[in-house]
Amino acid sequence: MMKTLEGFAPYPPEFIARYREAGYWEDRSMADFFAEVCQRFAPRIVLVAGDERITYGELDARAERLALHLLKLGLRPGDRFVLQLPNVPEFVYFYLALQKAGIMPVMALPPHRYTEISHFVKLSEAVGYALPERLGNFEFAAMAERIRSENPHLRWVFVLGDTIFPESISIRHLLQTESGLPKERLAHIEIDPLLPALFLLSGGTTGVPKLIPRTHNDYIYNSKAAAAINDIHPDDALLLVLPMAHNFPLACPGMQGFLMHGARCVLSTSTQAQDVFSLIEREKITHLELVPTLLIRLLNDPLLKEYDLSSVRIVNTGGQKLQPEVKRRTEALIPSCKVQEVFGMAEGLLNYVRLDDPDELRYETVGRPVSPGDELRLIDDEGNEVPEGATGELLVRGPYTLRGYFRAPEHNAKAFTPDGFYKTGDLLRRHPSGNYIVEGRKKDLINRGGEKISAEEIENLMLAHPAILNAACVPMPDPMLGERVCAFVILRPGMTLMLEELTGFLLAKGIAKFKLPERLEVVDDFPMSKFGKVAKNVLTQQVTEKLAQAQV
Repeated sequence: MMKTLEGFAPYPPEFIARYREAGYWEDRSMADFFAEVCQRFAPRIVLVAGDERITYGELDARAERLALHLLKLGLRPGDRFVLQLPNVPEFVYFYLALQKAGIMPVMALPPHRYTEISHFVKLSEAVGYALPERLGNFEFAAMAERIRSENPHLRWVFVLGDTIFPESISIRHLLQTESGLPKERLAHIEIDPLLPALFLLSGGTTGVPKLIPRTHNDYIYNSKAAAAINDIHPDDALLLVLPMAHNFPLACPGMQGFLMHGARCVLSTSTQAQDVFSLIEREKITHLELVPTLLIRLLNDPLLKEYDLSSVRIVNTGGQKLQPEVKRRTEALIPSCKVQEVFGMAEGLLNYVRLDDPDELRYETVGRPVSPGDELRLIDDEGNEVPEGATGELLVRGPYTLRGYFRAPEHNAKAFTPDGFYKTGDLLRRHPSGNYIVEGRKKDLINRGGEKISAEEIENLMLAHPAILNAACVPMPDPMLGERVCAFVILRPGMTLMLEELTGFLLAKGIAKFKLPERLEVVDDFPMSKFGKVAKNVLTQQVTEKLAQAQV
């Protein structure tokens, strides 16, 4: 059994004992847990994708077949693997197959491109990579070949669709053929539940996203604790419309929470209103997990009144703050539902409003922690706990919150207190009820429709442009997405720059499109704070005022 992993910060022994004694941790692998779930609910439908309906038994068998193929090819327990697939059944097959084989997936998002994927592969020393043949008008072949050529440890590339170069492997072919290995090979794999089961991605304030190790113990508990307050029954159905590699739709309670209850997960690769409403009506969807941007867009679509949405009981929202008036409007337009806001993070902590909270609390707060084991502190800039009801930075420690980012010792020294509290960078205050209210953040992040964009990552790439002397990216308000990226630049003498030129330059660097600046402001100098840093709050105020004036 592998007891250590270089670059992984484990839970201290006294906390391991505490979480076991409290019953939070079961000391089981994700593979064993979900194999038992699939056996218990074998004849029930677990996945719906288009016209395809897949039972729990079929899901387990297909994941098992893939896992045996991975071992036959030469992958080994403890290996890391970048998983970048859209919301299709193969995502679930591969996710569970990797767990069965004791291989740790890095949960990449479909929009990620060369900059992000190459970083994940290099940092994790991934030996495998699963990806689509294409998404929209983007073909992955050239990118995958480049990353493989630059990383000798990346030996296997698996493709959803046709193979994209001679050495790549078709996922479809593996699912249709036997590996030749006996099933007993999987039973002999020993998996330490204290080690990472997978790696999620941070929002990232410094460069590209960091890797968040989630252990078998903590991630099973993560989903169990979230599901316990989400009113899930065996005949319920969750519509998975957000990218499933995100923590929210994957495990909060997400796919994992619904599997635990023998319920159905309906997969969608489209966020178009007609497609979403059609699936809700056809599949009698009971639960939705949405970011506010998508919810607002659905509410404003005239098609909403043309479909029967009366099956919907719970609308979970997360990723960014949802305004009280939007919650009220959702419940007015879909009278069968309650909006249950989630304030959570891939690093761990989950706060939920409770379904039986008074309306005032459901509308005005982001709830309270899902676990009695969650320890929360609110501190001021000097590290002192703030008075009751005052705003402070949230620090958290608990049975499903990480103890350190993977292979990031310098960042961990800043992001964690000596006694293991994670400094979230979020500003909260505690309501007299015990629920919490989000007041903002300290992190240099731009929240575009729930996707957290590191300003520093974009700035670092922009500084390579020959016309740019200095750059600062800030959030600008947007009625639908909440925030978009505005780039302020100081140009080199005699140089000019247009937004289209800048975005083309950044795309050539291989970043995800959702990170691109959507407004460019050329200035002679940046306002500075008293600490000698760029006063980004002033820049945000400047662009906000310009946008307001343009609407007059």
